Amino acid sequence: MVEDNPREIGEEMADTDVDYGDESLPHLYENSRISSDQLPGHHGIVKRAVALGRYLQNPLAMVATLCGPGREILSWKLHPLESFLTSDEKYDIVEQVMVDVTNQVGIDINLAASHEWLFSPLQFVSGLGPRKAASLQKALVRAGAINTRKDLLGEFVKRKVFMNAVGFLRIRRSGSATQVLDLLDDTRIHPESYELAKHMAKDVFDADNQDDSNEDDEAQEMAVEHVRERPNFLKILDIDEYAKDAEQNYNAINKRETLYDIKMELLDGFRDWRVPYKQLEPNEAFYMLTGETEDTLAEGKIVQVTVRRVQPERAYCELESRVNGTLMAEDYSDVTIPENLTLELNEGTILTCKIKSIQMSRFQVYLTSKESELKRDRYQHSRVFDPYYEPDEGSIQSDQEKARKQKEFAKKKHFKSRMIVHPRFQNITADEAAKFLSDKEAGESIIHPSYRGPSCLTLTLKISDGVYANKDIAESGKDHKDITSLLRLGKTLKIGDDTFEDLDEVMDRYVDPLVTNLKTMLNYRKFKKGTKAEVDDLLKIEKSENPLRIVYCFGISHEHPGTFILSYIRNTNPHHELISLHPKGFKFRKRMFEDIDRLVGHFQRHIDDLPPDSTQSIRSVAAMVPMRSPANGGSGNTWGGSVANGNDDSWRGHGNSDRERSSTPGFRT
Repeated sequence: MVEDNPREIGEEMADTDVDYGDESLPHLYENSRISSDQLPGHHGIVKRAVALGRYLQNPLAMVATLCGPGREILSWKLHPLESFLTSDEKYDIVEQVMVDVTNQVGIDINLAASHEWLFSPLQFVSGLGPRKAASLQKALVRAGAINTRKDLLGEFVKRKVFMNAVGFLRIRRSGSATQVLDLLDDTRIHPESYELAKHMAKDVFDADNQDDSNEDDEAQEMAVEHVRERPNFLKILDIDEYAKDAEQNYNAINKRETLYDIKMELLDGFRDWRVPYKQLEPNEAFYMLTGETEDTLAEGKIVQVTVRRVQPERAYCELESRVNGTLMAEDYSDVTIPENLTLELNEGTILTCKIKSIQMSRFQVYLTSKESELKRDRYQHSRVFDPYYEPDEGSIQSDQEKARKQKEFAKKKHFKSRMIVHPRFQNITADEAAKFLSDKEAGESIIHPSYRGPSCLTLTLKISDGVYANKDIAESGKDHKDITSLLRLGKTLKIGDDTFEDLDEVMDRYVDPLVTNLKTMLNYRKFKKGTKAEVDDLLKIEKSENPLRIVYCFGISHEHPGTFILSYIRNTNPHHELISLHPKGFKFRKRMFEDIDRLVGHFQRHIDDLPPDSTQSIRSVAAMVPMRSPANGGSGNTWGGSVANGNDDSWRGHGNSDRERSSTPGFRT
């Protein structure tokens, strides 16, 4: 029909409303064993579609379907904290809820005999259980349909089971207009209370018609039908007074609560107390379709996005959950508003942004990448607390502790596991890498994902106890439209100007010679451990013992991990210069030395020469030279100290913040 009349589809469906349904449960059904039994030979998408329709029609039956021997329902995520429960504990709770709801709603056994998937809640009916429910289901399917609850006794179930379960089994016409049924069989009234229910209906009927003459069964049946169709007199019936009369007239002793239930069932048999179905609100549809939650995606949250298309005034981005984001030119930078964003951004660029606002009805997120906004703590997402929740004042953390934890959370948020297999690679953060190396020897290293995104890796090297240097390894040769390609190792790796084919080559050509030079310096006769201030004190003592000599030594820079300090005293005050660590040797005053003795010889011969940039201190030079992103050309072949020697490539590091201040900017005194 669709192929023959394609143009009519739009007209026919113009007034059709589209409702979104939660596919989490249908997805479990699609991959369950029961789906193969119920829908053999069908593709998975067909099974899921059928389950989605059934779930909207009868959610109780659909949930019960996954409560079989395979207990697939345990894979359904119900609460963020459910991982603290064992499988048995979770299933016990599910079973308790299913028993309550099933017995509250009841089961239409004639309808279920025609559609067997509706039998799934039968196991939760009081008095049955999985084994008895399976036996009863087979018997009912063979029988096709029954006309009264009493027919169940004997042929289908034994008396004790019948007395326990029958009040929750509904007998309805279920499409057959020829069936003559007892209206009480479609109520929660138990058969043992049918006589009491008929007496109540007859008394109300007589009061309505002022006729008390007919007492036969047919009249009582008519009375039940009458009060169901015209409930006005029944609604005003005073149960307290009627209970007293029933105790005298019908020997109904202590039946007040039963009479109250009978009244409610005669008014509205098997009334469904569940919340009626309603269309999803825009925010509910947004979170359901995106897979996000109010905790993972909200205004003020820091996210990583991929640029998909750039126009002069805006960039269209994509979040990790495939939600569309828009970055306007005025939200790009604090420095200036670019006239043309196409000159600033390229397709495939990965940015760190903050969510400015969310239009949930349009599935649209507006972003900002301004540094001032990224630093500002504007995440004020309100949690819905338990009504009895009271914060423990003694456990409220200081603002400083909260800021530290938020910073750690932001780092973890940006951390993305990579699909890389190598003995020197681990999916850990920089802080975790430092912790991993803490009990290792100096020179040990580990490669891990970079906080900059999937286009970069980080090499963390232990310099000494408490000092760790991080080096960026830029990756290229990836398909930015393919998330799998982004998570794999790039085809080409680059550290500064050096290019490598894989991590083995990085270790052989870069890391191993770097570690050799590091250990050479640490074992050098003039190397001293400690902070710059501690090394200066040792030099002063040595100078006091040898006042006519120029004393010198090497130490570790704690402010620029991966860099060494050459400290010396000619007269009174210590002076300092930085030495960069390289795979090829040591860089001092813009010259490369393969071994330390040659560096020392050059230093002794040229001690009176002005070092490069002698008018600036180490700290000021380091502050003036920005760190370069791998995406903008790599991070260079030098460690942190190279900035003092005129090279703008630097390492990042962990370590104690020992500010290296020179009393004079150069060697001269």
